[in-house]
Amino acid sequence: MIQRCPWCGTDPLYVAYHDSEWGVPEHDPRALWECLMLEAFQAGLSWITILRRRESFRVAFQGFDPAVIAAWGEPDVLRLLADPGIIRHRGKIEATIRGAQAYLRIEAREGFSAFLWKHVDHRPIVSHLPDMGAVQAQTAQSEAVAKALKKEGFTFCGPTISYAFMQAVGMVNDHLVTCHRHPSQQ
Repeated sequence: MIQRCPWCGTDPLYVAYHDSEWGVPEHDPRALWECLMLEAFQAGLSWITILRRRESFRVAFQGFDPAVIAAWGEPDVLRLLADPGIIRHRGKIEATIRGAQAYLRIEAREGFSAFLWKHVDHRPIVSHLPDMGAVQAQTAQSEAVAKALKKEGFTFCGPTISYAFMQAVGMVNDHLVTCHRHPSQQ
């Protein structure tokens, strides 16, 4: 029997996400930015809520193309506020537009992937967690990522959201040691 981290439960969508995406190192800058924006929308909600709406988000945000989104204004905000397929939160929508602008600046200057991955010395931190009680909500690295993102103009990216993002994109591997996705089990 395959053992998984208990947070994914038995929902097939969540199980597939756990087994194929969560904790897998991502270096594509656009994919990293999309995940960071979705983590911002998740603030105050559960990740499964975002995961179930991810395709609607991708349609509404035109494939999370930062170059397109960076030029958006009030008409686009109003369009998104009327879209029932996404989380309709003005602050988070406006944060995504600002995040696209910040992404473009960072990408041009040093590369968005390098900007993020330097906080973990460009290699995943592999945790050895025995159970869910050992999982942290934030770390010194996530505090540094949050501070760097905020300095660049991002919002909805505090240390807890930054840590969830780091887990999702494999900057940190927090699969439990009993999980089939932990490196010791592979």
